[in-house]
Amino acid sequence: MRLRNALPLFGLVAAIALTGCTTTSPEGGKVETAQIFTDSYGTVTDAGYTLPAVPINRVDKKFHRQIVSYRTSEAPGTIIVNTRERYLYYIMPNGRAMRYGIGVGKEGFAWSGNAYVAWKQEWPSWHPPKEMAVRKPELTKYVEDGMGPGLRNPLGARAMYLFNEKGQDTLFRLHGTPEWQSIGTAASSGCIRLMNQDVIDLYNRVRPGKNSKVVVIQ
Repeated sequence: MRLRNALPLFGLVAAIALTGCTTTSPEGGKVETAQIFTDSYGTVTDAGYTLPAVPINRVDKKFHRQIVSYRTSEAPGTIIVNTRERYLYYIMPNGRAMRYGIGVGKEGFAWSGNAYVAWKQEWPSWHPPKEMAVRKPELTKYVEDGMGPGLRNPLGARAMYLFNEKGQDTLFRLHGTPEWQSIGTAASSGCIRLMNQDVIDLYNRVRPGKNSKVVVIQ
């Protein structure tokens, strides 16, 4: 089920300050980088799995995790996903946001609207939708039984499950991915993907429930 007719919308390591790097927020304000966490993409041991380091020098710096100035009327804790610019913003107090680079749905699978994080899971199993299995029959075996957690699982190290305002599962997820090279592209089947090191950081910030608002804009 896709969102339809919805209203549009630290364990942190040492940071490197940037100056003079600005973009424009969806609400018209300037977005200026305050801190960038390029050094946060090394090897991570987590729940018995060892996530490989991301060759972050091969990822455009604008998609590295960073704290930016961000003007919005949304409350701290809100997630704003800008599918066109390939950014996810986690709203922080005092006009700041943590910004992550994302991969988005292919043309024809893109979506927008309002939702909330109903629940979240570490090292989730993956159940592809039946529609996807029709397009890719090799996935049929995972529709009911699921693909177990692991380094090759398409949901990566973490998943956050989006429900609509009626409490119904949208079947869309915020999730990790082992395919770091897809960040900044339209490569997924509709869900929002982050590098695994980034999705762990975001996961630790999000508190599931109807107050964990997610706004997706195109």
